Amino acid sequence: MMRAWNQGATALCLLLGLAVTCLGSATSLAREDLRIDITQGRFDPIPIAVRPFYGTQPDTETLGTHVADVISANLHRSGLFDPIDPAAFIGPVTGVQVRPRFGNWAALKAEALVKGSITPEPDGRLKFEYRLWDVARRADLVASSFTTPERNWRRVAHLISDQIYERVTGETGYFDTRIVYIAETGPRDRRVKRLAVMDQDGANHRYLTDGKHLVLTPRFSPTAQELVYLGYYQRNRPRVYLFNIVTGQQAVLGDFPGMTLAPRFAPDGTSVIMSMAKDGATNIYTLDLATRVQRRLTGSVSDINVSPTYSPDGEQVVFVSDRTGTKQLYVMRDDGSNMVRISREKGQYDTPVWSPRGDLIAFTKTRPPVPGSTDRYYIGVMRPDGRGERLLVGGYLVEGPTWSPNGRVLLYAEEQLERATGTIRRVLRSVDLTGQNHRVVPTPLEASDPAWSGLLQ
Repeated sequence: MMRAWNQGATALCLLLGLAVTCLGSATSLAREDLRIDITQGRFDPIPIAVRPFYGTQPDTETLGTHVADVISANLHRSGLFDPIDPAAFIGPVTGVQVRPRFGNWAALKAEALVKGSITPEPDGRLKFEYRLWDVARRADLVASSFTTPERNWRRVAHLISDQIYERVTGETGYFDTRIVYIAETGPRDRRVKRLAVMDQDGANHRYLTDGKHLVLTPRFSPTAQELVYLGYYQRNRPRVYLFNIVTGQQAVLGDFPGMTLAPRFAPDGTSVIMSMAKDGATNIYTLDLATRVQRRLTGSVSDINVSPTYSPDGEQVVFVSDRTGTKQLYVMRDDGSNMVRISREKGQYDTPVWSPRGDLIAFTKTRPPVPGSTDRYYIGVMRPDGRGERLLVGGYLVEGPTWSPNGRVLLYAEEQLERATGTIRRVLRSVDLTGQNHRVVPTPLEASDPAWSGLLQ
Protein backbone atom coordinates (compact mmCIF):
# COMPACT_ATOMS: atom_id res chain seq x y z
CA MET A 1 0.00 0.00 0.00
CA MET A 2 2.67 2.51 1.02
CA ARG A 3 4.66 1.65 -2.11
CA ALA A 4 1.78 2.82 -4.32
CA TRP A 5 1.25 5.95 -2.21
CA ASN A 6 4.94 6.83 -2.41
CA GLN A 7 5.01 6.34 -6.19
CA GLY A 8 1.97 8.53 -6.63
CA ALA A 9 3.34 11.21 -4.35
CA THR A 10 6.71 11.21 -6.09
CA ALA A 11 5.13 11.36 -9.54
CA LEU A 12 2.94 14.35 -8.89
CA CYS A 13 5.38 16.21 -6.68
CA LEU A 14 8.04 16.09 -9.38
CA LEU A 15 5.80 17.01 -12.27
CA LEU A 16 3.13 19.19 -10.74
CA GLY A 17 4.36 20.45 -7.40
CA LEU A 18 1.53 18.53 -5.79
CA ALA A 19 0.99 18.23 -2.04
CA VAL A 20 0.12 14.71 -0.93
CA THR A 21 -1.00 13.66 2.53
CA CYS A 22 -1.63 10.18 3.90
CA LEU A 23 -4.79 10.45 6.00
CA GLY A 24 -4.63 7.01 7.54
CA SER A 25 -4.95 3.35 6.70
CA ALA A 26 -5.60 -0.02 8.23
CA THR A 27 -2.32 -1.25 9.68
CA SER A 28 -3.30 -4.68 10.98
CA LEU A 29 -5.17 -6.94 8.59
CA ALA A 30 -7.46 -9.76 9.63
CA ARG A 31 -7.32 -13.07 7.79
CA GLU A 32 -10.61 -12.26 6.08
CA ASP A 33 -9.27 -8.89 4.91
CA LEU A 34 -10.52 -7.76 1.48
CA ARG A 35 -8.01 -8.99 -1.10
CA ILE A 36 -7.89 -10.63 -4.54
CA ASP A 37 -5.43 -13.46 -5.16
CA ILE A 38 -4.54 -12.79 -8.79
CA THR A 39 -2.07 -15.66 -8.91
CA GLN A 40 -5.06 -17.93 -9.48
CA GLY A 41 -6.25 -18.58 -13.02
CA ARG A 42 -9.88 -17.66 -12.38
CA PHE A 43 -11.55 -15.50 -9.77
CA ASP A 44 -14.68 -13.46 -9.30
CA PRO A 45 -14.22 -9.68 -9.65
CA ILE A 46 -14.85 -7.76 -6.43
CA PRO A 47 -18.11 -5.75 -6.45
CA ILE A 48 -17.06 -2.18 -5.67
CA ALA A 49 -19.06 1.03 -5.30
CA VAL A 50 -17.27 4.21 -6.37
CA ARG A 51 -19.32 7.10 -5.00
CA PRO A 52 -19.21 10.46 -6.84
CA PHE A 53 -16.76 12.64 -4.95
CA TYR A 54 -18.51 15.19 -2.75
CA GLY A 55 -18.05 18.72 -4.05
CA THR A 56 -17.91 21.20 -1.20
CA GLN A 57 -18.69 23.98 -3.71
CA PRO A 58 -21.27 23.91 -6.56
CA ASP A 59 -18.59 24.13 -9.25
CA THR A 60 -16.87 20.97 -7.96
CA GLU A 61 -19.95 18.73 -7.93
CA THR A 62 -19.69 17.80 -11.63
CA LEU A 63 -15.95 17.28 -11.29
CA GLY A 64 -16.62 14.86 -8.43
CA THR A 65 -18.71 12.71 -10.75
CA HIS A 66 -15.99 12.77 -13.42
CA VAL A 67 -13.31 11.66 -10.95
CA ALA A 68 -15.46 8.74 -9.78
CA ASP A 69 -16.21 7.75 -13.37
CA VAL A 70 -12.50 7.55 -14.27
CA ILE A 71 -11.68 5.49 -11.17
CA SER A 72 -14.59 3.14 -11.82
CA ALA A 73 -13.61 2.71 -15.50
CA ASN A 74 -9.97 2.00 -14.61
CA LEU A 75 -10.89 -0.67 -12.08
CA HIS A 76 -13.45 -2.24 -14.42
CA ARG A 77 -10.95 -2.55 -17.29
CA SER A 78 -8.56 -4.44 -15.04
CA GLY A 79 -11.07 -7.29 -14.91
CA LEU A 80 -10.54 -7.59 -11.15
CA PHE A 81 -13.34 -5.27 -10.04
CA ASP A 82 -17.05 -5.13 -10.82
CA PRO A 83 -18.22 -1.52 -10.28
CA ILE A 84 -21.84 -1.17 -9.22
CA ASP A 85 -24.10 1.04 -11.33
CA PRO A 86 -24.34 4.47 -9.62
CA ALA A 87 -28.08 4.50 -10.37
CA ALA A 88 -28.47 1.91 -7.61
CA PHE A 89 -26.74 4.00 -4.94
CA ILE A 90 -28.81 4.84 -1.87
CA GLY A 91 -28.82 8.16 -0.03
CA PRO A 92 -27.18 11.53 -0.70
CA VAL A 93 -23.52 12.10 -1.61
CA THR A 94 -21.59 12.97 1.54
CA GLY A 95 -18.05 14.05 2.36
CA VAL A 96 -15.15 11.71 2.93
CA GLN A 97 -15.23 12.26 6.69
CA VAL A 98 -18.84 11.06 7.01
CA ARG A 99 -18.85 7.39 7.97
CA PRO A 100 -20.76 5.26 5.43
CA ARG A 101 -24.04 3.54 6.24
CA PHE A 102 -22.63 0.09 5.59
CA GLY A 103 -26.00 -1.63 5.60
CA ASN A 104 -27.01 0.28 2.47
CA TRP A 105 -23.86 -0.86 0.63
CA ALA A 106 -24.12 -4.43 1.87
CA ALA A 107 -27.66 -4.52 0.46
CA LEU A 108 -26.13 -3.73 -2.96
CA LYS A 109 -23.66 -6.61 -2.41
CA ALA A 110 -20.73 -4.18 -2.49
CA GLU A 111 -17.60 -5.59 -0.88
CA ALA A 112 -15.64 -2.35 -1.21
CA LEU A 113 -16.63 1.31 -1.19
CA VAL A 114 -14.76 4.41 -2.39
CA LYS A 115 -15.78 7.83 -1.06
CA GLY A 116 -14.13 11.15 -1.75
CA SER A 117 -14.32 14.92 -1.42
CA ILE A 118 -13.06 17.88 -3.47
CA THR A 119 -12.37 21.11 -1.62
CA PRO A 120 -11.10 24.41 -3.11
CA GLU A 121 -7.99 25.75 -1.38
CA PRO A 122 -7.25 29.48 -0.78
CA ASP A 123 -4.46 29.42 -3.40
CA GLY A 124 -6.87 28.24 -6.14
CA ARG A 125 -5.84 24.60 -6.11
CA LEU A 126 -8.16 21.72 -5.28
CA LYS A 127 -7.78 19.21 -2.47
CA PHE A 128 -8.86 15.69 -3.42
CA GLU A 129 -9.45 13.33 -0.48
CA TYR A 130 -10.62 9.73 -0.60
CA ARG A 131 -11.08 6.58 1.48
CA LEU A 132 -11.39 2.94 0.49
CA TRP A 133 -13.67 0.97 2.84
CA ASP A 134 -14.07 -2.75 3.42
CA VAL A 135 -17.87 -3.00 3.66
CA ALA A 136 -18.04 -6.33 5.50
CA ARG A 137 -15.49 -5.34 8.14
CA ARG A 138 -16.66 -1.70 8.24
CA ALA A 139 -13.01 -0.63 8.18
CA ASP A 140 -11.11 1.87 6.06
CA LEU A 141 -8.21 0.35 4.11
CA VAL A 142 -6.59 3.31 2.33
CA ALA A 143 -6.96 7.06 2.78
CA SER A 144 -4.96 9.94 1.33
CA SER A 145 -5.30 13.41 -0.18
CA PHE A 146 -3.85 15.23 -3.18
CA THR A 147 -3.68 19.00 -3.60
CA THR A 148 -3.15 20.20 -7.17
CA PRO A 149 -4.53 22.54 -9.85
CA GLU A 150 -7.85 21.43 -11.30
CA ARG A 151 -6.30 20.62 -14.69
CA ASN A 152 -4.60 17.57 -13.10
CA TRP A 153 -7.81 15.91 -11.92
CA ARG A 154 -7.55 12.95 -14.30
CA ARG A 155 -4.05 12.19 -13.10
CA VAL A 156 -5.26 12.23 -9.51
CA ALA A 157 -8.02 9.77 -10.49
CA HIS A 158 -5.40 7.44 -12.01
CA LEU A 159 -3.22 7.63 -8.91
CA ILE A 160 -6.17 6.84 -6.67
CA SER A 161 -7.00 3.89 -8.94
CA ASP A 162 -3.42 2.63 -8.58
CA GLN A 163 -3.62 2.82 -4.79
CA ILE A 164 -6.91 0.92 -4.68
CA TYR A 165 -5.58 -1.71 -7.10
CA GLU A 166 -2.45 -2.28 -5.04
CA ARG A 167 -4.29 -2.39 -1.71
CA VAL A 168 -6.66 -5.08 -2.94
CA THR A 169 -4.34 -7.14 -5.19
CA GLY A 170 -0.97 -6.66 -3.50
CA GLU A 171 0.58 -5.66 -6.85
CA THR A 172 1.49 -2.24 -8.20
CA GLY A 173 -1.15 -0.59 -10.37
CA TYR A 174 -0.71 0.56 -13.95
CA PHE A 175 -3.25 3.35 -14.50
CA ASP A 176 -0.95 6.38 -14.19
CA THR A 177 0.76 5.54 -17.49
CA ARG A 178 0.87 6.51 -21.15
CA ILE A 179 0.72 4.66 -24.44
CA VAL A 180 2.57 5.73 -27.57
CA TYR A 181 1.64 4.23 -30.93
CA ILE A 182 1.51 4.79 -34.69
CA ALA A 183 -1.73 6.45 -35.87
CA GLU A 184 -2.58 5.37 -39.42
CA THR A 185 -4.79 6.76 -42.18
CA GLY A 186 -5.07 6.51 -45.96
CA PRO A 187 -4.92 3.73 -48.58
CA ARG A 188 -2.88 0.64 -47.81
CA ASP A 189 -0.27 1.51 -50.46
CA ARG A 190 0.07 5.16 -49.33
CA ARG A 191 -0.28 4.95 -45.58
CA VAL A 192 0.10 8.13 -43.51
CA LYS A 193 1.70 7.33 -40.16
CA ARG A 194 2.04 9.67 -37.18
CA LEU A 195 3.40 9.33 -33.69
CA ALA A 196 0.60 9.64 -31.16
CA VAL A 197 0.54 9.51 -27.37
CA MET A 198 -2.32 9.19 -24.88
CA ASP A 199 -3.16 8.12 -21.36
CA GLN A 200 -3.67 4.38 -20.91
CA ASP A 201 -7.45 4.89 -21.06
CA GLY A 202 -7.31 6.84 -24.35
CA ALA A 203 -7.72 10.30 -22.78
CA ASN A 204 -5.43 13.29 -23.40
CA HIS A 205 -4.69 12.09 -26.91
CA ARG A 206 -2.30 14.10 -29.06
CA TYR A 207 -0.23 13.70 -32.21
CA LEU A 208 3.51 14.25 -31.98
CA THR A 209 4.31 14.31 -35.71
CA ASP A 210 2.38 15.72 -38.67
CA GLY A 211 2.33 12.67 -40.95
CA LYS A 212 4.42 14.20 -43.73
CA HIS A 213 7.18 11.65 -43.11
CA LEU A 214 7.12 7.98 -42.22
CA VAL A 215 7.69 7.14 -38.55
CA LEU A 216 8.03 3.68 -36.99
CA THR A 217 8.64 1.75 -33.74
CA PRO A 218 8.30 4.37 -30.96
CA ARG A 219 9.55 3.22 -27.55
CA PHE A 220 9.56 4.97 -24.16
CA SER A 221 12.58 5.82 -22.05
CA PRO A 222 12.57 4.49 -18.47
CA THR A 223 11.33 7.90 -17.25
CA ALA A 224 8.47 7.90 -19.81
CA GLN A 225 9.46 11.47 -20.77
CA GLU A 226 11.39 10.59 -23.95
CA LEU A 227 10.83 8.42 -27.00
CA VAL A 228 13.24 6.74 -29.37
CA TYR A 229 11.92 5.95 -32.85
CA LEU A 230 12.75 5.64 -36.54
CA GLY A 231 11.96 8.58 -38.79
CA TYR A 232 12.32 8.96 -42.56
CA TYR A 233 12.76 12.72 -42.69
CA GLN A 234 15.69 13.17 -45.08
CA ARG A 235 16.04 11.53 -48.50
CA ASN A 236 13.67 8.76 -47.35
CA ARG A 237 16.47 7.28 -45.25
CA PRO A 238 15.79 5.91 -41.74
CA ARG A 239 17.44 7.70 -38.87
CA VAL A 240 17.07 7.16 -35.13
CA TYR A 241 15.50 10.08 -33.26
CA LEU A 242 14.97 11.08 -29.65
CA PHE A 243 11.77 12.97 -28.86
CA ASN A 244 11.07 14.74 -25.56
CA ILE A 245 7.33 14.50 -24.83
CA VAL A 246 7.39 17.33 -22.29
CA THR A 247 9.30 19.93 -24.32
CA GLY A 248 8.53 18.70 -27.85
CA GLN A 249 12.22 18.88 -28.73
CA GLN A 250 13.63 16.33 -31.12
CA ALA A 251 17.22 15.30 -31.86
CA VAL A 252 18.94 12.86 -34.18
CA LEU A 253 20.44 10.01 -32.20
CA GLY A 254 22.36 8.59 -35.10
CA ASP A 255 22.67 8.36 -38.87
CA PHE A 256 23.83 4.84 -39.42
CA PRO A 257 24.86 3.14 -42.67
CA GLY A 258 22.39 0.55 -43.91
CA MET A 259 18.98 -0.20 -42.47
CA THR A 260 18.38 0.42 -38.76
CA LEU A 261 15.56 -1.41 -36.97
CA ALA A 262 13.56 -1.14 -33.73
CA PRO A 263 15.69 0.97 -31.36
CA ARG A 264 14.86 0.52 -27.68
CA PHE A 265 16.21 2.00 -24.43
CA ALA A 266 18.23 0.01 -21.93
CA PRO A 267 16.57 -0.23 -18.48
CA ASP A 268 18.94 2.40 -17.02
CA GLY A 269 18.34 4.79 -19.92
CA THR A 270 22.05 5.24 -20.70
CA SER A 271 22.08 3.37 -23.99
CA VAL A 272 19.91 2.17 -26.87
CA ILE A 273 19.87 -1.32 -28.37
CA MET A 274 18.91 -1.89 -32.03
CA SER A 275 19.54 -3.92 -35.16
CA MET A 276 21.61 -2.67 -38.07
CA ALA A 277 22.10 -4.19 -41.51
CA LYS A 278 25.69 -4.21 -42.78
CA ASP A 279 27.46 -6.28 -45.43
CA GLY A 280 24.62 -8.72 -45.99
CA ALA A 281 23.86 -9.46 -42.34
CA THR A 282 21.71 -7.84 -39.69
CA ASN A 283 23.25 -7.75 -36.23
CA ILE A 284 22.42 -6.30 -32.84
CA TYR A 285 24.27 -3.23 -31.58
CA THR A 286 24.17 -0.98 -28.56
CA LEU A 287 24.79 2.77 -28.67
CA ASP A 288 25.97 4.66 -25.61
CA LEU A 289 23.92 7.87 -25.43
CA ALA A 290 26.69 9.90 -23.79
CA THR A 291 29.66 8.85 -25.93
CA ARG A 292 27.82 7.66 -29.09
CA VAL A 293 30.11 4.60 -29.07
CA GLN A 294 28.66 1.54 -30.83
CA ARG A 295 29.14 -2.03 -29.65
CA ARG A 296 28.14 -5.12 -31.64
CA LEU A 297 26.59 -7.99 -29.68
CA THR A 298 26.00 -10.60 -32.43
CA GLY A 299 28.56 -11.59 -35.03
CA SER A 300 26.59 -13.18 -37.85
CA VAL A 301 27.89 -12.81 -41.40
CA SER A 302 24.65 -13.75 -43.19
CA ASP A 303 21.88 -14.21 -40.60
CA ILE A 304 19.20 -11.76 -39.51
CA ASN A 305 19.19 -10.83 -35.81
CA VAL A 306 16.45 -8.38 -34.86
CA SER A 307 13.98 -7.17 -32.18
CA PRO A 308 16.35 -7.04 -29.19
CA THR A 309 14.88 -6.29 -25.75
CA TYR A 310 16.66 -6.14 -22.40
CA SER A 311 15.64 -8.01 -19.28
CA PRO A 312 14.53 -5.64 -16.49
CA ASP A 313 17.92 -5.88 -14.76
CA GLY A 314 19.73 -5.13 -18.03
CA GLU A 315 21.86 -8.28 -17.77
CA GLN A 316 20.26 -10.27 -20.61
CA VAL A 317 18.82 -9.64 -24.07
CA VAL A 318 16.09 -11.57 -25.89
CA PHE A 319 16.02 -11.31 -29.68
CA VAL A 320 14.92 -13.00 -32.91
CA SER A 321 17.29 -14.82 -35.26
CA ASP A 322 16.82 -16.92 -38.40
CA ARG A 323 20.16 -18.71 -37.97
CA THR A 324 18.40 -22.10 -37.96
CA GLY A 325 16.33 -21.28 -41.06
CA THR A 326 13.22 -19.96 -39.28
CA LYS A 327 12.65 -17.06 -36.91
CA GLN A 328 13.20 -18.22 -33.35
CA LEU A 329 13.81 -16.62 -29.95
CA TYR A 330 17.26 -16.47 -28.37
CA VAL A 331 18.60 -15.10 -25.10
CA MET A 332 22.17 -13.88 -24.53
CA ARG A 333 24.12 -11.94 -21.94
CA ASP A 334 24.26 -8.17 -22.36
CA ASP A 335 27.78 -8.52 -23.84
CA GLY A 336 26.63 -11.05 -26.47
CA SER A 337 27.94 -14.16 -24.71
CA ASN A 338 26.10 -17.32 -23.61
CA MET A 339 23.61 -17.28 -26.49
CA VAL A 340 20.88 -19.96 -26.26
CA ARG A 341 17.70 -20.67 -28.21
CA ILE A 342 14.61 -20.66 -25.97
CA SER A 343 11.67 -21.18 -28.41
CA ARG A 344 10.91 -24.89 -28.78
CA GLU A 345 7.39 -25.31 -30.11
CA LYS A 346 6.34 -25.43 -33.79
CA GLY A 347 5.98 -22.09 -35.55
CA GLN A 348 7.95 -18.88 -35.99
CA TYR A 349 8.44 -16.16 -33.39
CA ASP A 350 8.84 -12.40 -33.50
CA THR A 351 8.75 -9.14 -31.44
CA PRO A 352 9.79 -10.57 -28.04
CA VAL A 353 9.60 -8.27 -25.02
CA TRP A 354 10.62 -9.05 -21.46
CA SER A 355 8.10 -8.59 -18.66
CA PRO A 356 8.93 -5.75 -16.22
CA ARG A 357 8.81 -8.41 -13.48
CA GLY A 358 11.40 -10.52 -15.31
CA ASP A 359 9.38 -13.72 -15.07
CA LEU A 360 8.02 -13.96 -18.63
CA ILE A 361 8.79 -13.03 -22.23
CA ALA A 362 5.88 -12.08 -24.49
CA PHE A 363 6.05 -12.65 -28.25
CA THR A 364 4.21 -12.79 -31.55
CA LYS A 365 3.92 -16.27 -33.08
CA THR A 366 2.86 -17.51 -36.51
CA ARG A 367 1.87 -21.07 -37.30
CA PRO A 368 -0.54 -22.86 -39.65
CA PRO A 369 -4.16 -22.82 -38.47
CA VAL A 370 -5.28 -25.72 -36.32
CA PRO A 371 -8.43 -27.63 -37.37
CA GLY A 372 -11.56 -25.56 -36.76
CA SER A 373 -9.72 -22.21 -36.63
CA THR A 374 -8.47 -19.63 -39.13
CA ASP A 375 -6.04 -18.03 -36.67
CA ARG A 376 -2.45 -17.83 -37.89
CA TYR A 377 -1.04 -15.18 -35.55
CA TYR A 378 -0.87 -15.35 -31.77
CA ILE A 379 0.27 -13.36 -28.77
CA GLY A 380 1.89 -15.64 -26.21
CA VAL A 381 4.23 -15.79 -23.24
CA MET A 382 6.97 -18.14 -22.07
CA ARG A 383 9.45 -18.22 -19.24
CA PRO A 384 12.95 -16.87 -20.00
CA ASP A 385 14.27 -20.43 -20.34
CA GLY A 386 11.58 -21.23 -22.93
CA ARG A 387 9.42 -23.39 -20.71
CA GLY A 388 5.72 -22.90 -20.04
CA GLU A 389 4.73 -21.44 -23.41
CA ARG A 390 1.10 -20.24 -23.45
CA LEU A 391 -0.81 -18.58 -26.29
CA LEU A 392 -3.16 -15.92 -24.89
CA VAL A 393 -4.93 -14.68 -28.01
CA GLY A 394 -5.04 -15.46 -31.73
CA GLY A 395 -6.38 -13.74 -34.80
CA TYR A 396 -6.19 -12.86 -38.47
CA LEU A 397 -3.17 -10.72 -37.57
CA VAL A 398 -2.07 -9.88 -34.02
CA GLU A 399 1.42 -8.59 -33.29
CA GLY A 400 3.75 -6.44 -31.24
CA PRO A 401 2.94 -7.08 -27.55
CA THR A 402 3.95 -4.51 -24.93
CA TRP A 403 3.66 -4.93 -21.16
CA SER A 404 1.89 -2.88 -18.53
CA PRO A 405 4.46 -1.77 -15.93
CA ASN A 406 3.23 -4.34 -13.39
CA GLY A 407 3.61 -7.24 -15.85
CA ARG A 408 -0.06 -8.19 -15.59
CA VAL A 409 -1.54 -6.93 -18.90
CA LEU A 410 -0.38 -7.01 -22.54
CA LEU A 411 -1.27 -4.44 -25.18
CA TYR A 412 -0.94 -5.36 -28.86
CA ALA A 413 -2.05 -4.41 -32.38
CA GLU A 414 -4.65 -6.34 -34.32
CA GLU A 415 -5.77 -6.25 -37.94
CA GLN A 416 -9.48 -6.96 -38.09
CA LEU A 417 -10.70 -8.34 -41.42
CA GLU A 418 -14.29 -7.69 -42.37
CA ARG A 419 -14.88 -10.67 -44.63
CA ALA A 420 -18.13 -9.33 -46.08
CA THR A 421 -16.45 -6.17 -47.40
CA GLY A 422 -12.81 -7.23 -47.52
CA THR A 423 -11.80 -4.17 -45.53
CA ILE A 424 -9.13 -4.21 -42.85
CA ARG A 425 -8.95 -2.04 -39.76
CA ARG A 426 -6.00 -1.84 -37.37
CA VAL A 427 -6.83 -1.43 -33.67
CA LEU A 428 -5.18 -1.73 -30.28
CA ARG A 429 -6.34 -4.39 -27.86
CA SER A 430 -5.31 -5.67 -24.45
CA VAL A 431 -5.41 -9.02 -22.69
CA ASP A 432 -4.32 -10.05 -19.20
CA LEU A 433 -2.20 -13.06 -18.30
CA THR A 434 -5.26 -15.22 -17.75
CA GLY A 435 -6.12 -14.77 -21.43
CA GLN A 436 -9.68 -13.91 -20.38
CA ASN A 437 -9.90 -10.13 -20.00
CA HIS A 438 -10.01 -8.79 -23.57
CA ARG A 439 -10.41 -5.04 -24.15
CA VAL A 440 -10.30 -2.62 -27.08
CA VAL A 441 -8.19 0.48 -26.39
CA PRO A 442 -9.91 3.47 -28.03
CA THR A 443 -7.99 5.54 -30.60
CA PRO A 444 -9.31 8.24 -32.98
CA LEU A 445 -7.71 6.61 -36.03
CA GLU A 446 -6.42 3.19 -36.92
CA ALA A 447 -3.48 2.20 -34.74
CA SER A 448 -0.41 -0.05 -34.70
CA ASP A 449 2.90 -0.69 -32.94
CA PRO A 450 2.00 0.37 -29.37
CA ALA A 451 4.41 0.82 -26.48
CA TRP A 452 3.34 1.12 -22.84
CA SER A 453 5.22 3.46 -20.51
CA GLY A 454 6.25 2.78 -16.97
CA LEU A 455 4.55 4.62 -14.13
CA LEU A 456 4.86 8.35 -14.71
CA GLN A 457 7.43 10.31 -12.76
